[in-house]
Amino acid sequence: MSETKHQPVRLYSKGVILGFKRSKVNQHCHTTLVKIEGLADKKDVPFYLGKRIAYIYRAKSLKKDSRMRVVWGRVTRAHGSGGVVKAKFARNIPPKAMGAPVRVMLYPSNV
Repeated sequence: MSETKHQPVRLYSKGVILGFKRSKVNQHCHTTLVKIEGLADKKDVPFYLGKRIAYIYRAKSLKKDSRMRVVWGRVTRAHGSGGVVKAKFARNIPPKAMGAPVRVMLYPSNV
């Protein structure tokens, strides 16, 4: 009997938090800018609209026997024409998260 080796399947795309939505003077902390890996153009953004985003971080104290925490959000719209998207999270993202990785889940699916 031969065993077939399967590669693990990743059900998310990688992304990076760039910063908050802002203008020259004001910063709006309720909206976060996220760069998604493999997304290079505005025309590809509709696939990601409504997809869930997970910002996962480590905390000092244990909760439910884990130090890992997650803040969930959703992709809301495009930001510019270079493949950056705007996202809203359940709780505002902390400033230490700028440049941190996020997971863009491939659900809910519209296909």
